[in-house]
Amino acid sequence: MKRSDTAPENTPAAALQPRPTMEDVAREAKVGRMTVSRALNQPELVSPESLAAVRAAIERLGYVQNLNAGSLASNRSRIVGAVIPTIEHPFFSDTVSGLSQALAVRGYQLLLGQSNYQAAEEQRLFDAFVGRRVDGIMLIRTSAPAELVSRIRRCGVPVIEAWDTSNDQIDMRIGFSHRDAGAAVARFLAGRGRRKLGYLGSADVRSSQRLAGLRAGAQESGIEQPEAVVLERPAGINDAPALLAALLERRPGLDAVFCSSDMLAAGVLFECQRRGIRVPDDVALMGFVDLPIAAATHPGITTVRVPSLQIGKLAGAMLLDYLDGKRPADPHLDLGFSIVERATT
Repeated sequence: MKRSDTAPENTPAAALQPRPTMEDVAREAKVGRMTVSRALNQPELVSPESLAAVRAAIERLGYVQNLNAGSLASNRSRIVGAVIPTIEHPFFSDTVSGLSQALAVRGYQLLLGQSNYQAAEEQRLFDAFVGRRVDGIMLIRTSAPAELVSRIRRCGVPVIEAWDTSNDQIDMRIGFSHRDAGAAVARFLAGRGRRKLGYLGSADVRSSQRLAGLRAGAQESGIEQPEAVVLERPAGINDAPALLAALLERRPGLDAVFCSSDMLAAGVLFECQRRGIRVPDDVALMGFVDLPIAAATHPGITTVRVPSLQIGKLAGAMLLDYLDGKRPADPHLDLGFSIVERATT
């Protein structure tokens, strides 16, 4: 082969191939360009036959949509940001999964940031998302600083707060009352004859609300005020031995423990078994969220079930409806919670 018949040295072969365009896809699928655009951006508006033809053509040609061109024309990035405290906890992961599922149906992408329970990082992420022109933001707040609330009101981006209904400073919110959940736990335990309650968890805003509710429920039920041992950081399963030891020292005669998560409750259960403390004969035990581990331990852990996946799905739906000009009939959704009783109570 002559030198002139070969590609120039150091030139990638892919660079010699023209990039497929939307017009190429339309010709290949034997549909109009507008149909291709709708198949990419609003697939629910396209007939199943045309949608299948477009997707097959995209697969054959290796077409990749130019998202920058679409966002410039529509003033939409088709990206939604989510600021969450951490991806380590499965309940927050479930909410993110639900949000991602809701967005994907409409061709939106998710941009995720974790604040690590730091208010300053939460604000930095919020500003970064607004600066990147996301179309909306789901926020699971670590705190409620006035500066962040002011930024949210001025940013011009729809924001929905998830996992809480107690704060009405943001336009849209979805979740449940952590205070009511804590109060329900106190009434539940008091109704089973428990009088000396303890709380183990962390000092973050939602955990603190559950503790406040536990105390209010104890007062309402006419039992002693709960003793609490909390960490400044999120409490995990490995913290259970030290937290339980501190609680037993502070509250002689302890007969029930409410933990801020099922993982922590599982650690407390294991530590009770190691110490020879009988659950529930000596001490009743409750967790929070209803993760799979709560049902997998022996005995199974009584817990507060919360709709973590549904929170994400409905948050995504509310944001997308807002972007379509549909103002939510009720921008403040309380999805509630339920107590799932198992053998630890």
